[in-house]
Parts: sequence; C-alpha cells; structure tokens
Amino acid sequence: MFGRNAGVAIAALFTALIAGAGAALAQEAGLGAPFDWQMGFQEPASPVMRDIIDFHNFMLWLITAITIFVLGLMLYIMFRFNAKSNPVPSKNTHNTMLEVIWTVVPIIILVAMAIPSFKLLYKDDVVPTATRVADLYGIDVAGEITLKATGLQWAWEYEYVDNGVFLFSSCLYGPDYWCFGGEAPEGAHRLLETDNPVVVPVNTLVKVQVTAAAVIHAWAVPAFGVKIDAVPGRLNETWFVAERIGTYYGQCSELCGQYHSYMPIQVNVVSQEDYDAWLAGQLAAMQPDRLKAPTTEFAQQGITPRRPLAVTPGIAN
Repeated sequence: MFGRNAGVAIAALFTALIAGAGAALAQEAGLGAPFDWQMGFQEPASPVMRDIIDFHNFMLWLITAITIFVLGLMLYIMFRFNAKSNPVPSKNTHNTMLEVIWTVVPIIILVAMAIPSFKLLYKDDVVPTATRVADLYGIDVAGEITLKATGLQWAWEYEYVDNGVFLFSSCLYGPDYWCFGGEAPEGAHRLLETDNPVVVPVNTLVKVQVTAAAVIHAWAVPAFGVKIDAVPGRLNETWFVAERIGTYYGQCSELCGQYHSYMPIQVNVVSQEDYDAWLAGQLAAMQPDRLKAPTTEFAQQGITPRRPLAVTPGIAN
C-alpha cells in the first residue's frame, strides 16, 4: 500500500512539474530570457537558432534510440547468457556478418550526424550577404548593419560602425561599482538588464565584430544562436537576423575575472522606424569629440575603474 501510494504521489508531482513548466513556457515564450522551470532552449528569434534546435532534437531522438537499443541488448545478454540460463557457453570467437554490421552501422550513424552538423557550423560561421540569407531562409531582409562589441573589465562597449562610429558602454544595473548603471527598474531581470541596451532593427542582417581590451570574453545571446569569443588583439565576426520584435538577453560566456557574472548583454529588437528614431537621438546626443573616437574613456585609461572596485555587502564576488 505504501509503495503504491508513493508511486502515485511521485507521478502526481512529476505531472504537476510538467504542467507548471508548460504553463510558464506558454506565458514567457519569446521573452528572450530564462524563466523558472524552463526545460530546453529559449524560443528561437533567428533562423540559425531554429536550425540549432532542429539539430538538437534530431540528435536527441537518435541518441535516445541508440541508448535504448544498447540497454536492451545488455539486458538480453545478462538474462539469456548467465551461468544459470546458459551453463554450457558457446566457443564461437568470430562472426563475420556480425562484425561487418557493428562496423558499418556506426559509420552510417556518424555520417548521418556529421552532414547536418557541418552544414549548420558553416551557416553559423560564415557571415552571409543579405541576399544569401533571403535565399537560405526565405526572409525579406531589410538591410544590414555592423556592430562592434568590445569586452572590457567588466562591461561591454559598442560601436555602430556604419553610422558615424558612435560609442557607448553597456553596464549592469546594480550598486556602486565603477560601471554599474544605478538602480535597476522595477521588474528587471536580475544580472541581465543593462543601462544602455543594444538596439537593432527587425529582419536586418546584423554583423557583429567582437574583440576585447584585456582578457578573453565571449559575446553570447542564446535566442539568436550566437556565441563567439572576444580575444584581445583579434577581431572575430558573427551574425544574426532577429525575426521578432522584443528584448533578448545574454551574458559573457567566458570566465574573465572577478565580475564575470556582471557582464550582461541586452539587445532590443525594434521596428525600422523605431530604430531610425533611436539612432538619430543617439547621434544628436553624442559629443563632437566622441564621434569617430577609437575607444571610450574606459579603454583609453587601460580599462581602469573610475573609482576603486569595492565589495558591497550582500553582493557575491
């Protein structure tokens, strides 16, 4: 009785967890940020992320089938050929057909895994033209922009290369560290919200050039399927096309020092009209000596904090 009741309780708990996760997924779909009880990836906001999820699902079914087959084979061998069931063991040492099968079948499986994997790696690694994106994914690409992201300690600096090369630093909301952007607005996502988010237009090819000023960082936004290292002295490049208007979050994904966890990335995807208005406002607000500057005051000072880095009570290092 106890065992049956325990089994029913465990099943009910599992069902409730699945239902809760499904409800959360339905409510938060497209948010571009992690949420409670999340299972799986974030909702994709770019064609590359859709392909990544499709490949992941294909691999999940494939490895599940392989695991079940191997488990079944092991159980069959344990029960069929143990000493009690098979007291007189076979003396066969070779079976040509069996050896051919267990050599050829794994090769076929590896080829089936490699072909879509290499195709996806190529799509993700090679920055296409707007025309190529339209041909591959059937997206009506409105144009393209180039964004340069530089990893500092510990913030991101952005340059809109095609628009007069204006610069700004994007910092985490929080207490009085050198680059923290003051108090976060109500309802902000912890360790994800920034004071100066990146703004890009929807259905536009965004070429992201990534580098760093001192140590290695990584610029990553899961909903776009983007993750690329920021290496001092090297300019790496990646790309994305955001298909949905919204706010999408990421973080530095390379251990970079004491405040590694305080380097969020926030990308606001807006309509072309809203982007043009935002861009005009940014250019108008920039000081003349800041336009076309090679870097911001932080990098000019060797990314030295404007004030000493002090640990604030209640904030983990």
